[in-house]
Amino acid sequence: MAIHPTAVIDAKAEIAAGAEIGPWCTVGPGVVLSEGVRLVSHVVVQQDTTVGERTIIHPFAVIGGDPQHTGYKGETVRLEVGADNVIREHCTFNRGTPQGSGVTVIGSNSLFMTGAHVGHDCVVGSNVTFANNATLGGHARIGDRVFLGGLAAVHQFGRIGQGAIVGGLSAVTRDVIPYGSAWGNHVKLHGLNLIGLKRKGYGKDAVRRLLAAYRDIFEGDGLFADRLTAAAETYADLPEIQEIIAFIREDTRRPVALPER
Repeated sequence: MAIHPTAVIDAKAEIAAGAEIGPWCTVGPGVVLSEGVRLVSHVVVQQDTTVGERTIIHPFAVIGGDPQHTGYKGETVRLEVGADNVIREHCTFNRGTPQGSGVTVIGSNSLFMTGAHVGHDCVVGSNVTFANNATLGGHARIGDRVFLGGLAAVHQFGRIGQGAIVGGLSAVTRDVIPYGSAWGNHVKLHGLNLIGLKRKGYGKDAVRRLLAAYRDIFEGDGLFADRLTAAAETYADLPEIQEIIAFIREDTRRPVALPER
């Protein structure tokens, strides 16, 4: 392994043979750095954190820091980061809390730009992009392939479904449906993430049907609950719409973001 002589490594850390630790890094107790992990320089991996294969962490990031929670009294809690992530300068990822799940989980193949923050007990999927200073409050749940714009902030316990895009400077106080496109202060739903759907390989006919289902749910007449029930029957063959309906019906702490009427 390549460890710079200025790095400080706790005796209880586990460092894979193929990991690289640059100048002035600090690796604390209970940390596991997997094969191919690279700490560029001036990185702090505080404690009780697993970093997956080939993840690269840039200067002044603090990974596995104590949860920012007044009830935390030093209990053993964890952070788990997956493989092939790029974590840029000044990112901060906190461990979980005993009051929550006890672990913060981040998936793989994602880009976290400068200053991104993941709070305690969050669950973040894979193939996500957090633009500069995107922020998650504690217990937030972010699906796969989500894009968070710069300076977007997700309220604690907030949810963003897979494939959704959230615009920059958005205050996300309401949950964003899977494949949704949302922005504003406070966030409003503005349709589906058409670019994301096309990049995933959806053809024109599939996108048309998804848009038709979206309009039936969010722009139709009658009670919202009735429109959901009707859409669940009409679009029973569309798993994406069934996923959106299940997301809306899930019993959570936050309401779902809706379009302006």
